[in-house]
Amino acid sequence: MSDEGDEPSTRSKTEIVGPLLYLQGLRDGRVHLVALMVMPLAAALPVLRIDDRFVTAASILECDGRRILRYAFDVAPSSDGSYEIDGRSYALNTAFDGDLRIAFVSCNGQEAGDQGRDRSERNAMWRRLADEHVASPFKLLLHGGDQIYADEVLDAHPLVRRWADGETVRPTQSELDELVGALRQAFFTRYVGVLGEEESSSLMACIPSLAIWDDHDICDGWGSMDAAKLDAPVGRLLFEIAREFYLVFQFGSEPDDLPEGIIDQTGTSLTWHLKLPGLHVIAPDLRSERRWDRVMGEEGWRAFDVAMSQVDTGRVLLLSSVPALGPRLSWVEAALNLLPNMHKYGDDLRDQWQSRAHRTEWRRFLERLAEIHRNPATPVTLLSGEIHLATRATFDTAPAPMHQLVASGISHPAPTVAYALALDLLARLGETPVPGKPIRLHPLPGKTSIYISQRNYLVLERRSGEWTACWELEKDGRTAPLKL
Repeated sequence: MSDEGDEPSTRSKTEIVGPLLYLQGLRDGRVHLVALMVMPLAAALPVLRIDDRFVTAASILECDGRRILRYAFDVAPSSDGSYEIDGRSYALNTAFDGDLRIAFVSCNGQEAGDQGRDRSERNAMWRRLADEHVASPFKLLLHGGDQIYADEVLDAHPLVRRWADGETVRPTQSELDELVGALRQAFFTRYVGVLGEEESSSLMACIPSLAIWDDHDICDGWGSMDAAKLDAPVGRLLFEIAREFYLVFQFGSEPDDLPEGIIDQTGTSLTWHLKLPGLHVIAPDLRSERRWDRVMGEEGWRAFDVAMSQVDTGRVLLLSSVPALGPRLSWVEAALNLLPNMHKYGDDLRDQWQSRAHRTEWRRFLERLAEIHRNPATPVTLLSGEIHLATRATFDTAPAPMHQLVASGISHPAPTVAYALALDLLARLGETPVPGKPIRLHPLPGKTSIYISQRNYLVLERRSGEWTACWELEKDGRTAPLKL
C-alpha cells in the first residue's frame, strides 16, 4: 500500500482517482507498466517518478470536467521497488519469477443501486483483500469480468431506455450525437465511481492488474440477445462506447492504440495473452463477437488459437469470464420454453458455455484446452467468475484432471442459499460434452455443498514451483489449500 506521508493539498477524493496500475507485459528483461490518474482539467499534471527517472503524463481522454492521464514506464524486475506520484510513494513488487501470489476477483458491483449501498458493507471483501496484501503481498491482480455494473447506464438517455425495453428506435444523426455525450459521461461516471473506491483503488495502486470483460461491463446479457437489437444503431453505439472505456479503465490503453498483448490488433476480438516466468495468462474475449448462437466469432477463434500456439512451458491460467465447466443446462432451457413468462431468462442461459446453442463450440474450446493440458509442461487451470457463487470443477483429461476455480463476487451480494442448492442438484447430473472426458463439480476443500453462497475472492500461490488455490469466503473465512 502507499507509504505514510503528507496528503497533497490539491487532492480530492471526489475529483482525483488513482494511480491505477496495469501490467503491459515483459519485454527485453523489463516489466512494462501503465499507471492511470483521473484529475480535474484545471489541476496541474503530476509527474511520476520511478528510480531516477521522471515520466510525464499523456492525456488520453477528457470527460465531465476531468481528464485521464496515462503514464507508461518500465522497470527491472524487483521485489522491493516503488514509484512516486502526486506526492505519495507506492510499493511495487515485480519479481514474477520464483514464488508468486495472485489474487482473482470478479463481479464488482450490483445491477441497480450500487452507488447507494453502504460503502463499508459493499467493500468488505475488498478491505479484507487489502489487509491480506499488507500481510503477504500479491504480485498480480486478475479481474475476471463484470468489473463494473453498467446496467444503470441504460437510463442515461431516453433512446437507450427505449432500446433496452425492446422498441425499434430510429434515431436521427443529431439524436445519436447527443446520445454519444450522454453515454460517455455515464460510463465515465460509473468507472470513476467504482475504481475510486478506497479499498480497491489502494490495491490497484500497488498491484498490477489484468482484466477481461463480461456482459455487465456493457449491459446485462450483451451478445445473447436478438441480433437485430445488438446491431441497431443504439446497440452498436452502446457497445462502442463501452469498449472505449473498457480499454481505458481495464487495460490502461488508449482506445486506438491497443496493447501488444491483444492478439487481434484490428480490435475485433480483444483476446489477450501475457507471458511471465513459468506462467501464461490468457483471456479469450467472450463478448465482442458474441451472438445468441455463438460465443466467439472468426477473429476470436483465430486469436484464441494463436494464444494457444504461443504456449511453450509453464502453468496456463485461462480466464473464461463465464465458467467453462458447469452443470447440464439443456434441460433447464427446454423447461423455460414450456413455462409461461419464463422466456425472459433465456439470454441468461445462452450466456453460458453449456447452452444448447453453444454445445459444438463449447466442445471445440474444451478440446483445444485439453491438447495443451496433455503436455505435463503446460498444465491448464481455468479461472471464472460471473455466477456470484464459489465453486470448483474438474475436466477429466490426461495426464491429470484440469481444474476450474470459480470466485464470484467480490462485492455483488450473494444469491439465496436456495439458488445455490438448485444448482447443486443440477451439478450432480454430470455433463460430458467431450466423449470420454466427463466434467465433475466438487465442493470447495472442507465443504459439503458444491456451491457456496457467500461473497469471496481467490488466492493462487506458487511456492517452490508448486501451485495451490484457496478461497476467502465472507462468512467462513479461508478454505484449506487445493493442490493444482
